[in-house]
Amino acid sequence: MFRPAPELPINPVPTDMRFVAGGSFSMGADNFYPEEAPRRAVSVGDFWIDTTPVTNIDFEAFVDATGYETTAERSRRGSLVFEAPGPEIDLRQWGTWWRQVPEADWRHPHGAGSDLEGRLEHPVVHVSYEDALAYATWCQKALPTEAEWEVAARGGLEGTDYAWGNELTPRGRQMANVWQGAFPYENLVEDGYPGTSPVRSFPPNGYGLYDMIGNVWEWTADPWLEASDSSEPMDCCAPLNPRLGAAPAIRRVLKGGSHLCARNLNHRYRPAPRQPELANHTTNDIGFRCVYRV
Repeated sequence: MFRPAPELPINPVPTDMRFVAGGSFSMGADNFYPEEAPRRAVSVGDFWIDTTPVTNIDFEAFVDATGYETTAERSRRGSLVFEAPGPEIDLRQWGTWWRQVPEADWRHPHGAGSDLEGRLEHPVVHVSYEDALAYATWCQKALPTEAEWEVAARGGLEGTDYAWGNELTPRGRQMANVWQGAFPYENLVEDGYPGTSPVRSFPPNGYGLYDMIGNVWEWTADPWLEASDSSEPMDCCAPLNPRLGAAPAIRRVLKGGSHLCARNLNHRYRPAPRQPELANHTTNDIGFRCVYRV
């Protein structure tokens, strides 16, 4: 997996991407959640992947050039925004800490009165799968497959729990923007960020990629395949929202976890976890990055 990048085609790869050599790698995990198992050998081809998630300033350039309106803006329903409840809540009722905010969209991440001041280098949020695909098409890229995303997140490591090894905070160092404390009411903010963080705020992985773990969940191109809906995980930090979906609704795979993922309620800020999400669903902790294939 460490071959040098081949010569670029006539249309060169856009800037700020990293090359990942194709080959076989060990995908999934057997010691965490059932939807990650079994651990198996999977092959991918050569590809380049964005060094960081798509940022607000990146997405703003796309909107300025095309006049694109996101799903949250078109629906007039807004988007889901996390709101911390009190400690007396039932952890099985994930809807307790999510609020549908009509004014919330990528320009207004917390609803009316919020804006992108100081957030231009944060990952864009409140974007649906359709929004992510539209951006990728505009810049002549694509959304990664689940396998491409995972091998990139592993950064050349095989079988480790995290993108940097088997210890969450080696020598006490915070390696990603995730939740510290008792979710959803106690955020200790030991990593310095109560919400999303600017990209490149934490160390890159072995491929020089930032925020593959935490900060925001990321859309992949793969549809969610499951034998029974009853086995789908209901995740606290990326909730399924049937109110916004048509039936039958297509679900896509999210990867990477977010700043709302906590050890006490889930453990999905790793390369292996996978989360089903309605393609037209948007929250303030879902974003994306793109790939380029020859």
